[in-house]
Amino acid sequence: MTSATLDYPVAERVLDNGLRVIASPDHAAGSVAVNLWYDVGSRHEEPGRTGFAHLFEHLMFQGSANVKSAEHFSLLQPAGASVNATTWFDRTNYFEALPAGGLDLALWLEADRMGSLLLALTEENFENQREVVKEEKRQRYDNVPYGDVIELIITQVFPSGHPYSHTVIGSMDDLNAAGVEDARAFFRRFYMPNNAVLSIVGDVDVETAFARADRYFSPVPAAAKPEKMITQPLAPLTGLPRRETVQDVPSEAVYLTWRLPADRSPGFDALDLAFGVLGQGQSSRLMKRLVRGREIAESAYASAMGLIGGNSLGMVGARARAGITPEELEDALVAEIDGLITGPPSPAELERAKAQTERHWLQELARVDSRADQLSGFATLYDDPHLINTRFAEIEAVTPEDVSSAIADWFTSDQRASLIYRKENR
Repeated sequence: MTSATLDYPVAERVLDNGLRVIASPDHAAGSVAVNLWYDVGSRHEEPGRTGFAHLFEHLMFQGSANVKSAEHFSLLQPAGASVNATTWFDRTNYFEALPAGGLDLALWLEADRMGSLLLALTEENFENQREVVKEEKRQRYDNVPYGDVIELIITQVFPSGHPYSHTVIGSMDDLNAAGVEDARAFFRRFYMPNNAVLSIVGDVDVETAFARADRYFSPVPAAAKPEKMITQPLAPLTGLPRRETVQDVPSEAVYLTWRLPADRSPGFDALDLAFGVLGQGQSSRLMKRLVRGREIAESAYASAMGLIGGNSLGMVGARARAGITPEELEDALVAEIDGLITGPPSPAELERAKAQTERHWLQELARVDSRADQLSGFATLYDDPHLINTRFAEIEAVTPEDVSSAIADWFTSDQRASLIYRKENR
């Protein structure tokens, strides 16, 4: 397989206050994307104060010195913009995509809340958004089938106190215990220009992008940047940790998890491809053998969750068909995982996994908003936005021998944790 050759323009400049600005012109787009990554995610939170990075995803839309609550949306959306933000274990991002004529407005809004959000962070705003987050937790995590799966899994894979041992949304107890002064302290610690990356992609030339970024963001002062967080890698799981839960779920289910190397560290790309061979797409082994072949699973999948803090996480999951016990399904999953050792991915399977990755990658990069997000991400997490043009070549270089070696080191059935969902008896 020959991977696509990518040559997106990437220009960089660091403002006097430390804000890293990346510009990537694309005059055929007719639109522009503004993307701001802060180097803060749930892994940066302190024990007893979990959920703050996600809480700020909400608070950042509640106004600043010159913007009223929710006005960020009401100003941009009539101008044809899509606006949103997301939080993850390793980062928080805020982004807008809109016609090129709206660039100044988007930059001004982002700069205003970076520089003056604390002026609008009142007790009332804090309480309001804390209740919004608590309701989100109830609706998305606590009161839906399998909603607590990530919470249960990460407590098996990562020891208590590890930066990845709590969910991004945080615990209800921590949300209840938090106060507005805690939130202000969290903002002062992380939300500053020298802890952020701004990407501007689309119908704007490089010098204009840099000049506009300097105009709106240079008045925001730098602050003491938090120390770079380094988490030592953990060895693969041992002892076959196991947990069972009885819940009102539509089907009994099995989730098997592994510790993996950190994203982009040796072995991760090979394992990511192995998970693809095992359980991604209609041609994957799990789909062909357990879902369509033996018909013992309603669904089955495998995926590697790339994280940068010492280790990543790998997951294999399946939901049982009626009449199939979780034990039968787990045995079948384990047999397929053991089969990666006795029957490693064939060249055709590996090429198919690479092709799936490339197709997804190119689909994402076709959009200026996704391209801006990738540039910010590569700069924030790996200090190299040029990976946007070279990252897939790293994956393409993975050999069958690399995959077999990584599987033997990290992805054997005796290195797993097991989580079983059983249906309530009614």
